[in-house]
Amino acid sequence: MKRRSFHPWLASCWWAAMVFFYLPLIIVVIFSFNSINSATHFAGFSLRWYRQLLGNEQIITALRNSMVLAVGSSCLALVLGTLLGYGLYRHRGKRVGWLIALIYLPIVMPDVVFGIADMSFFVRLNSWTGLLAPGLTTMLLAHVTFQIPFVALLIYSRFVGLDPTLFDAAKDLYASPWKRMQLFILPSLKPSLVAGFFLAFTLSFDDFVISFFTSGPESVTLPIYIWGAIRRGVSPEINAIGALMIGGGLLAALGSMAVTLRVQRRQAERPLVKATP
Repeated sequence: MKRRSFHPWLASCWWAAMVFFYLPLIIVVIFSFNSINSATHFAGFSLRWYRQLLGNEQIITALRNSMVLAVGSSCLALVLGTLLGYGLYRHRGKRVGWLIALIYLPIVMPDVVFGIADMSFFVRLNSWTGLLAPGLTTMLLAHVTFQIPFVALLIYSRFVGLDPTLFDAAKDLYASPWKRMQLFILPSLKPSLVAGFFLAFTLSFDDFVISFFTSGPESVTLPIYIWGAIRRGVSPEINAIGALMIGGGLLAALGSMAVTLRVQRRQAERPLVKATP
């Protein structure tokens, strides 16, 4: 009896959480098609704000900066994070607790503190050397610093889940380091690499605080532009930007899930293929 009464209550909590999470996003999408400039009254369906959005050169420039920043920092963080995760796995038997603490520090540190620290560092370095003036370069370096820990922990957890004897087997089969990387390590890490890239991309594309402190006058990203526009009031054009970002995030999540499921399906079918005469 207790078990039967628990399931409806748990289902109600689940649905309430889903409504709490997604109802604001649905409202943003609905009002992005509003025919009038109102955030409270929906007068009818219209694509007016999307046409106005596509004709706004400032928004297009901000979107371009966000894409360049997100893709560039994600690729760099993926390479460095993968190497760091592999190093943590290779030396997991040694005393590297201090290194683990340093990796977790950017994750638990408030974004405001991290952004101010980056800004102070780049300003001081620029005053000494004349290099790294505030702009996309400083933003990219700042984004990489907080993306690397997430990627490294993903890669490390993937290595921990592998059978350690597989590495010895690859060496016993006289596979060179490059062959081991090409035929064993990279295929085994493929789901984590895809997940790490999309996670780093999302963190960079959505970031506002660190980008705000390290940006320059010509490196305004989409979150910074939205913040400046909201100070003048929420308009359906801002809702249109939010709707496009929601759609892009949804497509990225579905793409990542599709790749992960495809890899898992291949791994599940591989023993069956080998077993057939």
